[in-house]
Amino acid sequence: MKNIRNFCIIAHIDHGKSTLADRLLEFTNTIQVTEGQMLDDMDLERERGITIKSHAIQMEYLYKGEKYILNLIDTPGHVDFSYEVSRSIAACEGALLIVDASQGVQAQTISNLYMAIEHDLEIIPVINKCDMASAMPEEVEDEIIELLGCKREEIIRASGKTGMGVEEILAAVIERIPHPEGDEKAPLQALIFDSVFNSFRGIIAYFKIENGIIHTGDKVKFFNTGKEYIADEVGVLKMDMVPRKELRTGDVGYIISGIKTSKEVKVGDTITHINYPCDKAIEGFEEVKPMVFAGVYPIEAEDFEDLRASLEKLQLNDASLTFQPESSLALGFGFRCGFLGLLHMEIVQERLDREFDMNVITTVPNVSYMVYDKQGGVKEVHNPGGMPDPTMIDHIEEPYIKASIITTTDYIGPIMTLCLGKRGELIKQEYISGNRVELHYNMPLGEIVIDFYDKLKSISKGYASFDYHPAGFRPSKLVKLDILLNGEPVDALSTLIHFDNAYDMGRRMCEKLKELIPRQQFEIAIQAAIGSKIIARETIKAVRKDVTAKCYGGDVSRKRKLLEKQKRGKKRMKQIGNVEVPQKAFLAVLKLD
Repeated sequence: MKNIRNFCIIAHIDHGKSTLADRLLEFTNTIQVTEGQMLDDMDLERERGITIKSHAIQMEYLYKGEKYILNLIDTPGHVDFSYEVSRSIAACEGALLIVDASQGVQAQTISNLYMAIEHDLEIIPVINKCDMASAMPEEVEDEIIELLGCKREEIIRASGKTGMGVEEILAAVIERIPHPEGDEKAPLQALIFDSVFNSFRGIIAYFKIENGIIHTGDKVKFFNTGKEYIADEVGVLKMDMVPRKELRTGDVGYIISGIKTSKEVKVGDTITHINYPCDKAIEGFEEVKPMVFAGVYPIEAEDFEDLRASLEKLQLNDASLTFQPESSLALGFGFRCGFLGLLHMEIVQERLDREFDMNVITTVPNVSYMVYDKQGGVKEVHNPGGMPDPTMIDHIEEPYIKASIITTTDYIGPIMTLCLGKRGELIKQEYISGNRVELHYNMPLGEIVIDFYDKLKSISKGYASFDYHPAGFRPSKLVKLDILLNGEPVDALSTLIHFDNAYDMGRRMCEKLKELIPRQQFEIAIQAAIGSKIIARETIKAVRKDVTAKCYGGDVSRKRKLLEKQKRGKKRMKQIGNVEVPQKAFLAVLKLD
């Protein structure tokens, strides 16, 4: 156990974590690196150049004549996947904090760092990309010292591209990161930090052993679900899975026990023996809190069960996805899913399409509201379709959050303007160190779900970190905004919105839909309405054929007769014609600025 080191790599998005991980794998002769980012094995990760899943891999390294086992977990950097990071941190004793030499400490660096410090990890600061012409290692070192309070000589300068500093990193991992603590004689306690679905072997759970030993063929029990299994195979994670006879305290590995249903594996659960169980589960694992809710519906109604199965398999691989069934008038049966952010929602949609071949429609993201009626009853409403009649409603309460935003003094003005525009109330602002400020706001959750985070990132050039905690419900003046096509409401496009923003939003939605809905043989009226009051209208003109082309000269009444005949035909068509709303239109409404 003395020769095991478990560590993860944390950083802001695009600071070179996966590239540096490649160099570590190459240097320890674990694998032949044939292309960049070997650990990013999903097509989506390769295409976008981002890490979506955290990946665990074991390396062996000879240091001063002793053989060490290093378990490395490469983590995502984008805030939407911070839940992946929190789970990886729970399975480690140390972390490499990587900072880009040309960009310095950024928002996600800070929030991932706080997460690591809360778990008491040993932190090794590394400045990456030191080979670049735009690198400013001295200034970045000052920032890191201010952030961590470490000594200058503790910071390692490295480059994931050229491989400089890799030996120093490995030496620091072995010397500074403590070996896992635990008792091999105690009852088995292993923390599940990830799981994947394999269509041949069932569900494979990844775990780290805190106490005890596990052998192949042992009878084990999952603590929280209480289910019992036989460990058909246990082993360690290299580029592929390598079976072992036994795993001891401090090891990171996987278990295959032929589990078929996804509900039986909960990430954060504890594995123990049936005959010699531990008395309590491992603590310190937080539940995921979704930021954005949206309905996901199959395009064909008969694909509903397939969609359920696909979401369950995806949830194993991505524990931050939550879902429950719901139905809608226009779209039939589907699921209400909770996501950590808009990028997360986009990735889940892409993965459903690629990995499970599921074509889905996603509705406008929103949050849940409390509706109080005049009899004093309360109802929780998730989507605008569930709203009672406006005459019955006494008042509506919406969820508020307490947000803290960390940024530099240069961006305070624009950020405050953004928060005020989103109905935020400033509670306090405090200076942390140097020119960094923390702003505390009370804000409605409904205002931040769609594009708040993206806007915050763009006005602060990526240098603002955002974290929030639920802060209860408050009464609010909300109205239901409906979109009508030829007088028929499209319930997938209706939203609950604050009264002050309704007119503006209604007008913009109508304009956007006018661009996106293809022209038909008949005229289409697009209207935005609050209750029975129409607040905006756009008209898509009909595609017309020149029926008067065959009249050359002659009396005007002949032309009039032909036009009247066409008009009657258009009218008849309008009665039976229906308008298809393309998927692009649903997505464009989400991105309305």
